[in-house]
Amino acid sequence: MNPRLPAEWEMQDGVLMAWPHEGTDWAYMLDDVRPVFVEIIRQITRFERVLLTAPDAVNVSGFLADAGVDQAKVTICEMPNNDTWARDFGPITVIYNNQPVLLDFGFNGWGLKFPANHDNLVTRRLKEQGALAPNINTVGLIFEGGSIESDGLGTILTTAECLLSPNRNPQLDKSEIEQAMASMLGARRVLWLNHGWLAGDDTDSHIDTLARICPDNTIVYQACDIPLDEHYEGLKRMEEELKAFRAPDGSPYRLLPLPWPKARFDDQAHRLPATYANFLVINGAVLVPTYSDQENDGKALACLGTAFPGREIIGINCLPLIEQHGSLHCVTMQLPAGVLP
Repeated sequence: MNPRLPAEWEMQDGVLMAWPHEGTDWAYMLDDVRPVFVEIIRQITRFERVLLTAPDAVNVSGFLADAGVDQAKVTICEMPNNDTWARDFGPITVIYNNQPVLLDFGFNGWGLKFPANHDNLVTRRLKEQGALAPNINTVGLIFEGGSIESDGLGTILTTAECLLSPNRNPQLDKSEIEQAMASMLGARRVLWLNHGWLAGDDTDSHIDTLARICPDNTIVYQACDIPLDEHYEGLKRMEEELKAFRAPDGSPYRLLPLPWPKARFDDQAHRLPATYANFLVINGAVLVPTYSDQENDGKALACLGTAFPGREIIGINCLPLIEQHGSLHCVTMQLPAGVLP
């Protein structure tokens, strides 16, 4: 039997996150970013559990208590972290013989850009502490959760810019990477995007910043409707690629464009990678990054309400997160049913 990579909207036990602390790149702005993490945790625990790594559990519990978080739904595992991007160093769960199996891929800081010696060990350390129930398969490939989207039925959506990066798996060509995804993730077909990017992005165009597979043969994607914007041409080309894709039944995908958020810059005038595509689907809800953008935040929430009817659509202000070049989906990794003890 082949493995199956579940869709994000399937039932979950919880979500993995990592707490921002003085040893991370957040050190200079902890007072700004910690409330964002607390709010994400608070909203998740309304629906499911949170598995949280932190160097000091007592300290974190104080923050959560002050915010009224239901701590019965939070498990804190003490361990070191380089950073907080759990999407990319957390386990990727596949279903094999009707049971979840955790794939522990290598994580090398998005192609050797940043230190990752602690983050690369998180999955193994969580298992050692009894926080994860399934077996772990250690995989000798560099692979990040933010680089792939699954419909749960064998379709993988990804970007060539990331998966073909020479600083990740230079020993593999495109066809060999497809074969690896077939054997490990159960990919029956791979949809490759060759266009689309965000200024300030460190991931080499992770798919979860650009386009997301949703139920009922729908793809939600980050559009740009400002011709003078530096992203306009690349995202238009990506849109044309998406229009050419076909769902497993041969029909075109239903495409839902997300509004283009107002440009945001850091204090050195570097553009930050604001994107509404970086949302998280959990049991009964969708958590959507917002950016204090009165014109576009509401439109993004409405778009995702169309893509996920029947789920509560919850906006969370993620302006502080993009200061370190990621957003809401990047700091979370869903843990499907059967993963937590």
